[in-house]
Amino acid sequence: MANPMLRTWLLWWRKWGKKDWAIAAVGFAAVLFTFTLLIESPISADDPVELTLLRNAKDRGAFCLDGSLPGYHFEKGFGSGSNKWVIHIEGGGWCNTIESCSYRSRTALGSSKFMDRQVIFAGMLSRDPSQNPDFYNWNRIKIRYCDGASLAGHPEKNGTKLFFRGQLIWEAIMDELLSMGMAKAKQAFLTGCSAGGLATLIHCDDFRQLLPKYTTVKCLADAGFFLDEKDVGGHYTMRSFYQDVLLLQVLAPFSSI
Repeated sequence: MANPMLRTWLLWWRKWGKKDWAIAAVGFAAVLFTFTLLIESPISADDPVELTLLRNAKDRGAFCLDGSLPGYHFEKGFGSGSNKWVIHIEGGGWCNTIESCSYRSRTALGSSKFMDRQVIFAGMLSRDPSQNPDFYNWNRIKIRYCDGASLAGHPEKNGTKLFFRGQLIWEAIMDELLSMGMAKAKQAFLTGCSAGGLATLIHCDDFRQLLPKYTTVKCLADAGFFLDEKDVGGHYTMRSFYQDVLLLQVLAPFSSI
């Protein structure tokens, strides 16, 4: 004896007319086509972006903590974004002692020797307009962070083999980007996250001064503001930590304090 449910389905199908079958066929084809697109489409519209080591770094004395050349990733803008620039400074905390900076110098946050040679741009650096409608066709740069002090260390002798040259890295990168066309930018946007956000706060005024008066300049520090407040133990931990960073690296913007 046939299954009652199967018999019901057979009776229902027999009542379908040509129009019903045509609609069903079109619907099935649409579903199949959509599924095929999902399977074959790439996960990201962005290709890996190569690491560029600073050409003028050695002459400028601009080195990562270990003495290697600093670098950045750059993807050229196009169309209406060809004269617009967005620059993102990588984050990654700080080092406040010789020991912590020495350890850091053996990582990607202190040496270009350990940096990924290619990265995928995402978020506000993506060239996918569905992911990044505002900046997808701008000139997009990611500055790699390798000095341990938010690109602000001053080149004083420190009695070690470490290089505290963050300020010189900033200046050398800016010079290189200006020579690549940023000097004629219509719009320029400097941003960074965490330690990169603090670097954005430190260098925003200088960034404005480097560019023509007609350039619209904006800066955004993403999670780069750290409150000078007591922690749960009643101590000014962040104040003490930053004082150590400042004294160790003689941060250029605060060297007169």
